[in-house]
Amino acid sequence: MEDRLPTHLYIQSHLWRCSAEGVPAYVLRKGDREGGLILLKVTIPFQGSRLFTQGRDLSGRLGWVPGANGAQVDEQEATAFIERHVKRDPDLWVVEVESRDGSNPFQDQEKG
Repeated sequence: MEDRLPTHLYIQSHLWRCSAEGVPAYVLRKGDREGGLILLKVTIPFQGSRLFTQGRDLSGRLGWVPGANGAQVDEQEATAFIERHVKRDPDLWVVEVESRDGSNPFQDQEKG
């Protein structure tokens, strides 16, 4: 397994970066401090949200997968999606960020 920051530090570093760039970002739910995965809700003002889940690929590398088949969803659909995932994974963190284009700001800084 690769070395990685504990989840709470990983999220905190991204929240600081978002704040420095003027991007609103909030922790909606705290999960396991050390190894919890992240569900990211990217809100597009006045349009809806896109969802991204963190997971491992076949080689075990951590990455991001578009949720809801990559579709933009309304608030009710986003809430239902999040609730389903939290029921399956009680260690899950949920973070919301605002993005004009719906892109995942956490993915931009990923290193293989």
